Amino acid sequence: MSVTVSQSDLDRQYRLEVQSRIEALAASAEAGGLDGAIALFVSAIERGGVIQAFGTGHSEAFAMEIAGRAGGLIPTKKIALRDVVLHGDIEPGALAGSELERNPDIAERLYAIAGAGPDDVFVIASNSGVNGSIVGLAIEAKKHGHPVVAVTSLDHTMRVDPKHPSGKRLSDVADVVIDNLAPFGDATLELAGGIPVGAVSSITAAYIAQLLTIGTARLIAEHGTTPPLYISANIPGGDEHNKALELQYNITRFA
Repeated sequence: MSVTVSQSDLDRQYRLEVQSRIEALAASAEAGGLDGAIALFVSAIERGGVIQAFGTGHSEAFAMEIAGRAGGLIPTKKIALRDVVLHGDIEPGALAGSELERNPDIAERLYAIAGAGPDDVFVIASNSGVNGSIVGLAIEAKKHGHPVVAVTSLDHTMRVDPKHPSGKRLSDVADVVIDNLAPFGDATLELAGGIPVGAVSSITAAYIAQLLTIGTARLIAEHGTTPPLYISANIPGGDEHNKALELQYNITRFA
């Protein structure tokens, strides 16, 4: 006989699942768990480079947290699968479904469209960490001499087979690996009959993105330079401030 669980009970359980992971990430950051990634970000920016952020599916939200938002770093760029349609030679229909996400051959096109400079660093988010485009872009970035930071679920990625021809996972390629602490399958709760619900990777990844941004800005300030941060375009002077710094770092924002 199935047991009915109230909405309030599910809300509380989910809140605890999220809270426990946020607290664990905070503790890890306090212990220096993000220092390696932050050092790579600071080094890139201080040498005139930018942070290239990539994620597919729901992990694209991580790239959006890193690049182009108020309170975020200006020397950042978001790479998206749609770029190969908007600025490349792939037909729009290819964006339907997950085929393009799993295609390892798309990596060279993505890298070329990104227009990465020699001092850029790549940060790539993927909960599973095994799809072809994700691993492929990490390999392509490494081939061109860029450091790579991975944000992935170690629980999930180690329990599934790699889909890239190299046989590697994102975590195998990256210089720095950050665990988003999402469980295998992402969902944290079960309804009657074992139905999974309550994904957490988007929440933990967004928190990680903000910790990386804050840590990078803090360290740049400690080095005696004003951190190049966006202010909201919806407050007076926002557009002027942002556009001046985008010009300085040669940043062009696409959709």
